[in-house]
Amino acid sequence: MAGMSHEPERWTQATVYPDMWMDPDDDPRSETAPEGERATLLDYLANFRMTLLLKCDGLGPEQLARRSVPPSTMSLLGLLRHLAEVEVDWRNWITEGTDPLPKLYGARGADFDGVAEADQAMVDAAYRDLAREQAATDAAVAGFADLGAKVGRDQVVVRELMVHRIEEYARHCGHADLLRECIDGRVGQ
Repeated sequence: MAGMSHEPERWTQATVYPDMWMDPDDDPRSETAPEGERATLLDYLANFRMTLLLKCDGLGPEQLARRSVPPSTMSLLGLLRHLAEVEVDWRNWITEGTDPLPKLYGARGADFDGVAEADQAMVDAAYRDLAREQAATDAAVAGFADLGAKVGRDQVVVRELMVHRIEEYARHCGHADLLRECIDGRVGQ
């Protein structure tokens, strides 16, 4: 690929399937079959959230901040910050009659653009921000018993919001696969 000075060799810790990064018995994600629609949606969301964290595992600040798939401006650290930011946005969608919560990182695009000079403190803050905002959005969504309810200023259907959250994390896990493999060769799963 033009512009890349180093192409990492693909690697995996798996001994069962060579295109997975770990063996199925070592995978911490849920393989249960939850009962009911809400439980199923929450299980998928939890698994995609964990997938993103697994894709970032073991990397230092410079690696997490690296824009490894040019010309994209995405980085794994930017993805962590972006997902914290969209958790805030989603709460704004379902909040009635209050001023919107402010952006975490400033102007549009700052979640990705502000990580070029990453250090451990920035990485730690991104993980804390993501966990805090996920918990806050989870708590807000849990307050709606009816998945078909229309809520917030824009009358968003709770089910639609939950499916959109899964879609957003799933899409970005695909991005994280490519980013990680270009950083150190670790295959996706």
